Amino acid sequence: MKSNTLIIDKLNLLLADFQIYYQNLRGFHWNIQGREFFELHVKFEELYTDSAIKIDTIAERILTVGGVPLHAFEDYLNTATIAPVKNVHNGETAVKTIVTNIEDLITLEREIKDIAADANDSGTEDQMSAFIEEQEKSIWMYKAWLK
Repeated sequence: MKSNTLIIDKLNLLLADFQIYYQNLRGFHWNIQGREFFELHVKFEELYTDSAIKIDTIAERILTVGGVPLHAFEDYLNTATIAPVKNVHNGETAVKTIVTNIEDLITLEREIKDIAADANDSGTEDQMSAFIEEQEKSIWMYKAWLK
């Protein structure tokens, strides 16, 4: 039970981090300016659409393992380790922030994956593995864009 509680707590932290990351992406999408506008506007929409799906998946996983997902913005702000950003108009700043946010998400997902493995929770472990694999590829691509 203790491992299950720890998994729920960590998944709620991941949920809060994803909610802040999602809102950062929306802000980038709405506020991007400059020569990369058309390219990045579309990419940011792809990222926030994917994040919305992940947010739902994480919340459903929390319910599946017997928890209650956080669902108030106040809880997200009080829980998240990813910081909200605003008024970012520059593509390079936005992409650097995205890379940092994804790296932070992956660090937490690896921690959850290990806790889930120790608790014999293969569903959570598999979910984290899938997230990590996809996000590592995203980091590679966005770092390549930054060069």
